Amino acid sequence: MTTTHSPPPLSHRAPRRSRHRSPAVPLLAAAYAGGAAVLALWWQGTGVVSGLDGWLTGAGRIMGLMCGYMCALLVALMARVPLLEKGLGSDRTARWHASAGRWTIGLLFGHIVFITLGYSAQGHTNPVSELTTIVFDYQDMLKGTIGAAILVLVGFVSARAVRRRMRYETWYYLHVLTYLAIFLAFWHQLTLGADFAGSAVARAAWYVLYLGVAALVLWFRVLVPVRLNVRHRLRVEAVVQEAPGVTSVWVSGRQLQELGAEAGQFFRWRFLAPGMWSASHPYSLSAVPRDGFLRITVKALGDHSASLAGLKQGTRVWAEGPYGALTAGRRRSRRVLLIAGGTGITPLRTLFETLPAAPGDLTLLYRARTAEELALRGELESIAAGRGARLVYALNDADGSRTDITADGLRRMLPDIASHDVYLCGPPGLALAAYDALREAGVPASRVHHESFEL
Repeated sequence: MTTTHSPPPLSHRAPRRSRHRSPAVPLLAAAYAGGAAVLALWWQGTGVVSGLDGWLTGAGRIMGLMCGYMCALLVALMARVPLLEKGLGSDRTARWHASAGRWTIGLLFGHIVFITLGYSAQGHTNPVSELTTIVFDYQDMLKGTIGAAILVLVGFVSARAVRRRMRYETWYYLHVLTYLAIFLAFWHQLTLGADFAGSAVARAAWYVLYLGVAALVLWFRVLVPVRLNVRHRLRVEAVVQEAPGVTSVWVSGRQLQELGAEAGQFFRWRFLAPGMWSASHPYSLSAVPRDGFLRITVKALGDHSASLAGLKQGTRVWAEGPYGALTAGRRRSRRVLLIAGGTGITPLRTLFETLPAAPGDLTLLYRARTAEELALRGELESIAAGRGARLVYALNDADGSRTDITADGLRRMLPDIASHDVYLCGPPGLALAAYDALREAGVPASRVHHESFEL
């Protein structure tokens, strides 16, 4: 693939350093406080519990309330709120979402089972016939049942083993059905929930919770992206082959400095070209934003990433972001090591250029199978020479045997490795192995900074 248009020259500007304070603790505290408030709602609306039917029904009510609360948290974690996406990092937010999803499905099953058994014990009926009566005869329960079925489907396709066998686009659009599921289930909570029937305050609080989360989704997933793309008018400026199967796409736009993108961050990109417009994928910036241009560098690993090489100049681009917390704000030490594998080099290339560091304090270790697969090699060597930074390649041996990143190898390369901050980005297998090697070499976990798009 040849360049469709000459890309702009690279520059070496360093942004001001920012301080990163993770909001994880206050966010978790707020989530647990909300859960405690939900339990208090049940406690206040519950009299004396007696008999097997009372205990079963009470357990079902608690699980139903907590499931409803967890549904709201699930949607909030999907809303792409900057405090989460930039403060926690997209990978950590995704892990929280996945964990909350598993709890939600568990609570949902528990709610169904215990409520059915409780009503069955109270009416001395068969549990199966009781469940049929609940679904088809109780107000708003059919909608709630459809919503529950959708949630179970989304939970199933989100399981790691299932998701790996699905196309990203299929998984994504099935996942979006979560919104429909929660909308359908919401009404039966207010209609049949004993805790809401006699308390206008409780109903108002539930409306505030759900409407507040809906507002987050509307603002950050709809209105903010619309404003970004209408204002900046992004288009493909150039397409460049960097290495076998690795392509850079330059994107031009208006007033891009207003995006506030930092080195190490990424956008979610949708290219409005035939066969590509329906898919939105996260790709990191591989060059520091400047002069009206953004750049991503992508390895062809699937249909979407392979199609980038065929983009034409002038193709409209829809982007959302910037996201990610793999930025200079995480740094705490004077010395920094960057470890990249494959196209994990893209966010680290921008940090290699911009992280403030004296000569000798910045090292980049780049793992690839062969020298031909070293994307952006010329740029990296130019940056290293200009900054007095160290650039180390870890390539397979001549016979093809793999070169692993080990604790002993890291100590030989950097005897004071334990005093470094380390930024890590690469395929999951490499990232895990490198993390274990870093910990064995004495690097504290708090100084290993990693972000990935894997759930």
